[in-house]
Amino acid sequence: MSAVFDRLSLNTATIKKASLAEALELCRAAGLGHIGLWRDKVAEVGLDRAVEMVEASGLSVSSLCRGGFLTAADPAGAAAALADNRAAILEAKALGTTELIMVVGGLPAFSVAPGAVDGGTAAAPAAGGKDLLAARANVADRLAELVPFALEHGVRLVIEPLHPMYAADRAVVSTLGQALDLAAPHPVEAVGVVVDTFHVWWDPALEEQIARAGREGRIASYQVCDFNLPIAADALLSRGFMGDGVIDFAPIGEWVSAAGYDGVVEVEIFNQEIWDALASHVVETVKERWVAVVAPSLSLGAVPVP
Repeated sequence: MSAVFDRLSLNTATIKKASLAEALELCRAAGLGHIGLWRDKVAEVGLDRAVEMVEASGLSVSSLCRGGFLTAADPAGAAAALADNRAAILEAKALGTTELIMVVGGLPAFSVAPGAVDGGTAAAPAAGGKDLLAARANVADRLAELVPFALEHGVRLVIEPLHPMYAADRAVVSTLGQALDLAAPHPVEAVGVVVDTFHVWWDPALEEQIARAGREGRIASYQVCDFNLPIAADALLSRGFMGDGVIDFAPIGEWVSAAGYDGVVEVEIFNQEIWDALASHVVETVKERWVAVVAPSLSLGAVPVP
């Protein structure tokens, strides 16, 4: 593996149509040392087989996505969410990652089902209402219920704030500050946050909140992709290769580095054209954009062209 790519991880969402076996081989052949996994890829082959495949690949799993969807207003929905998150914690541990990405869920009346895969067909809305404050309170309460189990198994619950356009159906937590407030009552080894450029680039308090996250030891992951215009008809699919959209990656990368984060950086893209492209070409483009757009801001010194 070239040292240029030591910190680069490809999230399987970027090559959605590739099987787990194909994704692992593409990363290995590209000289990467890390992969970010979505649970649907694990489910396709079963957890035991997925663990075997990951171990055989020699790759490390930078994160597992996703847990969360904690906003249900009814007891049955709440119990189901807690059970699913405990299962996800066990999956993360088995796969060798300490980081479980948490998409907290939208308004109870509109939130997609916990098992729905981004870019696919959402489930019918759950019953429950439009009470945003209650939904956020549910997240806090259920996070507290999960923390002891996460600590027991050495897995960190990594809260991902999502762009406000997803507040109704996917995440009632929209800013890094909100995510840090949710994390604050809990040990740093139990609850962290992810800085995802697509979701937080717009936030006028971003520099301040990244610095706060660093001081509090909460940055568990840095995820990158661009925010493309025009916004796609399905807003989920408006992500793009770094450099193709409106995000200025240099200051965000510098803020993350200054906050002390020196871990793996995942590229996670939802984009139909990218999904339809040849996966090997997608991986090569990710590497090219990493060198040209992302790596120079991460305190790596001069980034040679590999």
